[in-house]
Amino acid sequence: MADPLDLVHLRTLVAIAETGGFRRAADALHLSQPTVSQHVRLLEKRFKQNLVVKDGRGSRFTDAGAKLVHEARLLLTAHEEMLGRLQVCEPSQITVGSTEHAADRILPDMLRAIRAAYDDVQLQFRIDRSTSLSDAVAKGTLDLAVVLGGTSDSAGAEVGRLDLRWVASSTWPGADTSRRIPIVAFEEPCGLRSRAVRKLADLGYEVLVAAESTSLDGVLAATRAGLGVALLPFSGGVPDGLVELDSLPPMGSIDIRIVARRGLSFDLEKVAVDAVAAHFAEVAARRRAVVRAATVPPAPVPTVA
Repeated sequence: MADPLDLVHLRTLVAIAETGGFRRAADALHLSQPTVSQHVRLLEKRFKQNLVVKDGRGSRFTDAGAKLVHEARLLLTAHEEMLGRLQVCEPSQITVGSTEHAADRILPDMLRAIRAAYDDVQLQFRIDRSTSLSDAVAKGTLDLAVVLGGTSDSAGAEVGRLDLRWVASSTWPGADTSRRIPIVAFEEPCGLRSRAVRKLADLGYEVLVAAESTSLDGVLAATRAGLGVALLPFSGGVPDGLVELDSLPPMGSIDIRIVARRGLSFDLEKVAVDAVAAHFAEVAARRRAVVRAATVPPAPVPTVA
């Protein structure tokens, strides 16, 4: 028996055909462009032939690719129709998880969208670390979760990004002359912790984990107490009692992702993904407006002859 095809990869191929390109397909599916390209490469490996080739500055489907797009549409339609026939009723309960970094600003928008689409559904919540939430989704004990990404193999759909900032207590004296620097971090495993340690080590610092915690509140409390610096993602301002450190190098941003359990309704997942993506789009629009306002010169004061 031949190996089964991955419906996600086929959906990506159809999206490329319907949107007219890899980038547009990535935007429509809330995926990164490298992920879209990888899906196509895996299909080409499976069929042992090219499906999409370069054509000038763009790309086009080969005959085999066009044929597969046609068959994929038929298969995906049949798949959705089958799910519709087997779907007895709407879910009576939806379990949603969120990392602490996203709970206060991002989660409310997603929950409002879910309640609007599924008004009779009971919602249950879980606030936890990204690794624990991802494991729970994989095991099927959570329906959806908002988690931090940060790795090339992160699961789920990217819906936005959070700025990473070095923060410390306002009374923190700074790194000592011996190039030793204490940090406050989450307990392992933690991608942010690894990222911070690696960057500081590359700069020649001897890194000491002065305090660690399983919760964001614990990390913030230890940082406010002046035990060390912390690398944390923020969607708004720096919390009270902390200051951003300009003396340490910029760390860019980290992706926020939505992971869904296998077999979850595509419509439900789309409601969550669209809501959070819209939140980040609104945040980005507000930032652009602030930048424009700051760069527009004031109107000249009229003079009286």
